[in-house]
Amino acid sequence: MLDLFTIFSKGGIVLWCFQSTSQISQFFIPSVNSLIKTVILQERTSSNNNYEQDSLSLKYRLDNEFDLVFVIAFQKILQLSYVDKFLDDIQLEFRDKYKNDLARKNYFMEFEFSKNFKEVLKSAEEWGRAQACIPKQMRTFNESTKSKKTVASMIERKGDDKENKKNLKMIETQKNDKEVNHNSVSFNEEDLITQNRLKMAQKMGAINSNKLKKNKEKVPKPSPKATKQPRTWPLGGAAKDISSLDYTKDKPNNNADSPIEIETNNEIVGQMVGGIKDIEIDSDSGEEESDEKFETAAERKKKNDSKKSVFSMFKGLVGRKNLTTADMDPVLEKLKEHLVAKNVAIEIATKLCDSVSSKLEGKVLGSFESVASTVKTTMIESLVQILSPKRRIDILRDAMMAKKNDKPYVMAFCGVNGVGKSTNLAKICFWLIENNLRVLIAACDTFRAGAVEQLRTHTKHLNALHPAKKHNDQQMVQLYEKGYGKDAAGIAMEAINHAKEAKYDVVLVDTAGRMQDNEPLMRALTKLIKVNEPDMVLFVGEALVGNEAVDQLVKFNQALADYSSSVTPHLIDGIVLTKFDTIDDKVGAAISMTYITGQPIVFVGTGQTYTDLKSLNAKAVVAALMK
Repeated sequence: MLDLFTIFSKGGIVLWCFQSTSQISQFFIPSVNSLIKTVILQERTSSNNNYEQDSLSLKYRLDNEFDLVFVIAFQKILQLSYVDKFLDDIQLEFRDKYKNDLARKNYFMEFEFSKNFKEVLKSAEEWGRAQACIPKQMRTFNESTKSKKTVASMIERKGDDKENKKNLKMIETQKNDKEVNHNSVSFNEEDLITQNRLKMAQKMGAINSNKLKKNKEKVPKPSPKATKQPRTWPLGGAAKDISSLDYTKDKPNNNADSPIEIETNNEIVGQMVGGIKDIEIDSDSGEEESDEKFETAAERKKKNDSKKSVFSMFKGLVGRKNLTTADMDPVLEKLKEHLVAKNVAIEIATKLCDSVSSKLEGKVLGSFESVASTVKTTMIESLVQILSPKRRIDILRDAMMAKKNDKPYVMAFCGVNGVGKSTNLAKICFWLIENNLRVLIAACDTFRAGAVEQLRTHTKHLNALHPAKKHNDQQMVQLYEKGYGKDAAGIAMEAINHAKEAKYDVVLVDTAGRMQDNEPLMRALTKLIKVNEPDMVLFVGEALVGNEAVDQLVKFNQALADYSSSVTPHLIDGIVLTKFDTIDDKVGAAISMTYITGQPIVFVGTGQTYTDLKSLNAKAVVAALMK
C-alpha cells in the first residue's frame, strides 16, 4: 500500500500530491526533505534510485527534460514488487498529459491527475499480482556470477588444484598395482626363488654397510683449530663512547639559567599572517585534448566526417535528441577508469558516474554538443560542488569568539599511524601564533615512543621563532605533558583547565595513531572526545591512499557514533590532507574523503616546513583531476 506520492519541480514547487490519510504527511515530510537535501541537491543519486530512512523507504525518478522529481513513499517492511513499474508508467502518463504546460514552465496551474493516478496504480498492482503467480524464472547468463568473473580469476596459478592432481596420481598407482598383481599370476616357482635370493642379498649388504659406519664413528676426531678473535674498534657504541657520539646541538646545559641556543630560519616569520593561501596545482592541459580522451569511437568518426563536407554542418543543426543511458555508458566507463587512475576510490567513482547518468538521462542535447563534453562538464560541476564546503569554517574567527568568552578554542587531531598528525599540528600552531594567538599543545599520545619528545622539539623551535620578548614577555607556545602510559582523556582535560587558568587562546590535542579496526584504541578516542567536547575534531589522512581512505573514514565515524553513549555523538568535523606534494596530479583522495563524510578539507599539507600549509582550492583540484 502506498502512503505518499508526490510530483514536484527541482525548484521545490509541488505540482501534485497523494496521501493515503490526512495525518500521514507528518511522518513522511522529514524523510522527503532529507532526500532532497542529501541526495537531489548534492547530486548523490544512485543507480537503483532508492533512499531509506528509519522505517521508511522512498523511491524516486528524475525527469531531466522538464526538471521534475517523482517520489513514492511506503513502509520499509512492505515488499512492493510493482513500485518501479508504477514510477515509470506514472512518469510517462504525467509527461504525456501536461507536456505543453511543462515545456512552458507553467507550474502554478491546477493539475487534475487523480483519475489517471488511480488507473495507473490499479494497473501496476494487477501486474504485481500476476508476476507473483508466475514461477521463478531461471537466471540468464548475464545475471549469473560466472559472467562477472574477470580474466584474472580464470588464470591457473602455482599451487592450485593440488588435491585434484594428487587424486589422479593415486588412481594411476592403483591401476599399476592391479596390473602388477594380474601379471604376477603367470610367474612360476623358479622366478619366485630368484627374487627371494636377491632380496636376501640386499639385506646382507645393508647390514655390512651399517657395521662399517659404526667403526668410522669410533675413530677420534681431530681437535678444531683456534678461530680468529673479533677486532675491537674504537667508538664501538659502548656506554663509555656515548659522550663522544652525542652530536645534539640544542642539548641543555647543567646550568638552568643558561638559555638553549636553537638555529632558526627567521625568514619564514610573518609569511602566514591572516588566512591561509590556496593550494596551486599545475593543470595546464588543453580543453580539446581532455575532451578527446572521453570521446567514443562513434563521436570521433562523426567529427571527422563533419570536417569533410561543408553541408554536414547543416545536418548537425537538426541533431537534437534526448540523452539515453546507452549513449552515456561508453563515456562514463572511460571517465570511471580515469577517476580510478587518479586515486579516486572505486566505490566513489562508481557512485559519481551513476549520479551523472541520473542527472543527464532524458536531457535534450544541443546541436553542437557532444556526449563526451556534456558528461565531462556535468562531472566537473558535481566534483566542484562536492569539494566546496557546505558551511564556512573560519578557525581564526571562532578562536577570537572563544577568547571573548574567556575560554580556549579546542582542536583534537585523530587518524591512523604515520600520516603526519604531530607535524601538521606544529604547522597549524605556527599559523596560529603568527596571528597572535597563544597556543597550548596537549601531548595525549602516550603510546608511541618519542611522541612527547617530538612535540617538545617543535615547541622549542616555535618559541625560538616567536620569542616572548616580542609578545609582551608572554610565551606563545607551551607543551602540556604527563609522560607515557597515562590516560589520554585525563591529560586533555587537565590541559584544557590549565589553558583557562593561564589564558591560552587555543588548545591543540595530539592523539596516538590508531588503526580503524583497533577497538580498544577507538574506544579511548571516543572517550577523549566525549569527555572534553572539543570545538573541532580533525581527521588527518594521507593524499596517497585510494580505496583505504573510504574504509578509514567510515570506520572512524562509525566508531565515534557506536562507542559514544550520547544521543548526538561528536563525529569528524573536518579533514587535514597531508603529503599532498608527493602525488603530482593524482588528487582523488580529496574527492573520496569529502564524499564519504560530507565534511570539508580544512588544511592541506604540502611539505616539511612550518609554512607548507595551504587551504584547498576546489576548482584547481578538479582541473588537475580531469586533465
